[in-house]
Amino acid sequence: QLQLVESGGGLVQPGGSLRLSCAASGFTLDYYAIGWFRQAPGKEREGVSCINNSGSSTLYKDSVKGRFTISRDNAKNTVYLQMNSLKPEDTAVYYCAAFRSLFSLSLRPNRYDYWGQGTQVTVSS
Repeated sequence: QLQLVESGGGLVQPGGSLRLSCAASGFTLDYYAIGWFRQAPGKEREGVSCINNSGSSTLYKDSVKGRFTISRDNAKNTVYLQMNSLKPEDTAVYYCAAFRSLFSLSLRPNRYDYWGQGTQVTVSS
């Protein structure tokens, strides 16, 4: 069964850092683009960052540029989101998602076919 599992969320103070992981099972990530999305209470799910199948191309939501870094290790079948300088407005459930792709990228949730369960990130003093 194709499955994505997020981990690494938690409670962190403003200015702190977290590293989220997205581990895939049932398929290899070599031919999948991976996106990170987040959804705060009462808000629409929004794209945070995405990375193409090879890791050669990335996209970021404007508000996280310079603070977040997406990366992948296909040998470990895992994608990461390094989150630095966290702000209270980053608080949300974070999801990773995948779609089969040779190159293309998208921050649109509807583009993605496979989703993890999500991991809670709370930024609060």
